[in-house]
Amino acid sequence: MNITHINQERLLKAKIAYTPRNLKLESVAVLLDGDDVIPKAGDMVLAKVTKIGHHAGLELTHGRRSALFVGDEIIVCYGNRYAPDQFEAQVPNDLESCDLVASGGIAARMNHRHANVKAPTTIQPIGLLADNQRQINLKDTALPKLISLFSRPYTIGVVGTSMNAGKTTTAATLIRGLVNAGYTVGAAKVTGTGSGRDTWHMTDAGAKLTLDFTHAGFPSTYLATPAQIDNIIETLVTHLSVAKVDVIVIEVADGLFQSETAALLHSKVFAKTVDSVIFAAGDAMGAAAGVACLQSNKLPVAAISGRLTASPLAIIETEKATGLPVLDKAALSSPTIVDVLQIPLQIPLLRSVLAS
Repeated sequence: MNITHINQERLLKAKIAYTPRNLKLESVAVLLDGDDVIPKAGDMVLAKVTKIGHHAGLELTHGRRSALFVGDEIIVCYGNRYAPDQFEAQVPNDLESCDLVASGGIAARMNHRHANVKAPTTIQPIGLLADNQRQINLKDTALPKLISLFSRPYTIGVVGTSMNAGKTTTAATLIRGLVNAGYTVGAAKVTGTGSGRDTWHMTDAGAKLTLDFTHAGFPSTYLATPAQIDNIIETLVTHLSVAKVDVIVIEVADGLFQSETAALLHSKVFAKTVDSVIFAAGDAMGAAAGVACLQSNKLPVAAISGRLTASPLAIIETEKATGLPVLDKAALSSPTIVDVLQIPLQIPLLRSVLAS
């Protein structure tokens, strides 16, 4: 193992991605490299951009997307990636050249890519970040486990057929409707790949507090075990409960056939956490199949939304096939969403009475 001291000036000049955003630069003392250094998911690495590919920009800590140039030094996290529309990639077992597989700052080695997507941006790791004792991992910045003295608020899960089915739009618009109805809303993205785009969207919609799996110490959840996913859900929901929100909206990434999502459907933790589920789909067939899958696992599907709501005919087909209400953006953002989902009204009503 090679240990190289690094000065703060060099670290400050590097572009720091969203996923390692909570890194305290002053804690970094050395870089670790060598043939015997094997990175793990969550390890933070200083790397140099060697070729620009699909991701020509890096999502910085506060959301601005910075253009990347060959020669840029960046701080990102090793992590696995599962994205049918882009890449499947895994953490390599060495510090040789690898790929930037997500603009939120995920370093991995690509195994597969979609035919319509360019090759990934390539990066050369310079060394793992370490303090004076050990390498620094995203888990070092994770939220602590809490025991909430408050009951869990009413919780709505948003799941979908696939990547880009409209889950985040559904979740954000739903949050807007709940806020319009007088509720204080907490939000969480419990699976996926490190990126601030979706969580900021939910924050912009009016969520009081928005968390994601990176707050639990995971750069992504691809290849995470069912027990780890359960722990992420429990951690994030507990922190949202402590924040005294009235309702929680949680988004599950990818589709029902993705391995971690498929396992989540059988999770007792997920089942006891969600009071209702909204399913996002791109067409009526996907909606019908997805609803049948969720219902077979005894999950409380209450409504359907997603990309199919752009088509009036698709809405008619879906309602006929499933017998469930199909909610477009107008319906989700309306205060009447509380009636559709039968959400308890006591808390907002009590707050309005006290305020008057």
